[in-house]
Amino acid sequence: MSRFNATIFGCEGLELTADEKSFFRDVKPFGFILFGRNVDNADQIRALCDELRSCVDHDAPILIDQEGGRVQRLRPPLATEWTPPLDFVMAAGEQAERAMYLRYCITAKELRAVGVDANCAPLVDVACAETHPFLKNRCYGTSQDAVATLGRAVANGMADGGVYSVLKHIPGHGRAQADSHKDLPRVPVNRAELDRDFAPFQALNDLPMGMTAHLVYEALDDLPATTSPKMMRLIREEIGFDGLIMTDDISMQALSGPLADRSVASVAAGCDVVLHCNGNFAEMQEVAAASGDMQETAQRRAETVLAQRPQAVKVDIQTLSDELEALLAG
Repeated sequence: MSRFNATIFGCEGLELTADEKSFFRDVKPFGFILFGRNVDNADQIRALCDELRSCVDHDAPILIDQEGGRVQRLRPPLATEWTPPLDFVMAAGEQAERAMYLRYCITAKELRAVGVDANCAPLVDVACAETHPFLKNRCYGTSQDAVATLGRAVANGMADGGVYSVLKHIPGHGRAQADSHKDLPRVPVNRAELDRDFAPFQALNDLPMGMTAHLVYEALDDLPATTSPKMMRLIREEIGFDGLIMTDDISMQALSGPLADRSVASVAAGCDVVLHCNGNFAEMQEVAAASGDMQETAQRRAETVLAQRPQAVKVDIQTLSDELEALLAG
């Protein structure tokens, strides 16, 4: 298998342009990601997924953010409309673990039906009183143990629906008091307190892919985790995550400097893949050139991901939905 470019890219619209097709064929990114601008109807999404995969010589993972609530790219009639995860967990009460499994198994089956095979979840950032509103109701709770348990239920549900998990935001975004889409959050707490944030990621360190957090942990380094060799060593050695690590969107304003510099710094720090989401063609060219082909260890991780593609269990969405409805009704 030839080396992948160390990138995951979005695209501009509902179908690929001629320039995008040529670029993806030449560059061979590891995978792709879809956003609201890329989805219209089921046939169109399947056709776009087929187009994307036809540009590369492997069965490229196609990612999406389908957490539910505010962060949900597919909505009715394409997919179930979900409440935010934290609201859902609170409503499910003692049944939250099974409810989250069912919710994300349904989600996975809906994604696979349109050709998408990776969901950027579970999100196991531990919420606290200070968590910024952009993240808070996307979390699963305020206890590290509960978040780890629910994160495992989410991952199991998606695997049984035939979809890869992307664990986020490694090593923990819950203490951020700024929106990393716009600013660089800085976390001032000491190392002992950070163990609470790191614990759910350690509990789920066997998942196939993970996504970094764009924030600074002042007790550990003055660089954002995405571009920090110290933080990447912590993720690998202390948290024990040996799956494929992608950056959060490299164009987010938490990071500074040209996209090329951000990409080079991320790969040098230890990220396997640079994620670029907005579909801007000139930016994609810049990021691809700066990221380069995967390093040997990254390529091994990428090939392991492809070899361990989840296989869906034989159960239909209606059966899962009926169980979930009965469970939530008490």
